Amino acid sequence: MVDAAPLATHTAPSAAALAPSFPAPKVTVSVVKSRDGFIVDATLEVAAAPATVWDVFTDFEHMTAIVTNLTYSHVLSSNGNVWVVQQKGEAKFGLLSYPFESVREIRTEPMKRMMSKNISGTFKSMESELQLIPTAFGTSVKYHAEGIADSIFAKLFGLSFMRHEFEEQFTAMAVEMQKRQMAAK
Repeated sequence: MVDAAPLATHTAPSAAALAPSFPAPKVTVSVVKSRDGFIVDATLEVAAAPATVWDVFTDFEHMTAIVTNLTYSHVLSSNGNVWVVQQKGEAKFGLLSYPFESVREIRTEPMKRMMSKNISGTFKSMESELQLIPTAFGTSVKYHAEGIADSIFAKLFGLSFMRHEFEEQFTAMAVEMQKRQMAAK
């Protein structure tokens, strides 16, 4: 049950490094408080083919080069379309910073959707689903997550902190998607 209104949404700024023929990716993130935690709904519209988008979202071994707040990202195991991924990093919000880590089980339907469940880490619980939808201009991504923070920091700065982090991560991945799409042409 949601007991707060969504925070303002954000559209990613234009990426100057991208070719003029590529429109800036559009990232929209909404974070609301739930009974015990938070709910995130995000969309990403990017001028990149679904295969390129999928490649970026599943490039766990190189994710630290894509998402700047990650310091470690490694696939611990994989079995078909199920991966266990560990990631560590430091989230920054103004002058404050917060170390985080997670071990997640990620189940995929390649090129269509990715479901993730927190095994251990900074959050008491976190489950998410990401869907790719081909469009005339490229790909639309729908993301939904529900989680419960396990730290005073996240609880104090909660919703605006989470929105900031998700916006930053999706924007960085969108820029990488367009770079890879340009390189493929």
